[in-house]
Amino acid sequence: MAGTAFVVVVSERRNAPQNARHNRLGITVSRKVGSAVVRNRVKRRIREWFRADRSGLGPSVDVVVIGRVAAAQLTRTAFDAELTRLTSGAARGARPGGTV
Repeated sequence: MAGTAFVVVVSERRNAPQNARHNRLGITVSRKVGSAVVRNRVKRRIREWFRADRSGLGPSVDVVVIGRVAAAQLTRTAFDAELTRLTSGAARGARPGGTV
């Protein structure tokens, strides 16, 4: 799923062993977004959102978030709301081992 500030790819891992049924997060933020300070702030906020919201994704889900330039300008509430909207839409259409 793509938004103005993020692209989110969600994939469900159906064949994961029972002891590895946890969610995983991948983050990419390019230099177009800003300086190292800005990019690290965006990545840190994505990790904070993931820690707070990962229970809503279900078990054994891989989430990849690609930060766009607009992500650096969002307020905290808009940042979290867009990520939640994109992942909930993507999680509904997640396919095992595939992308949305």
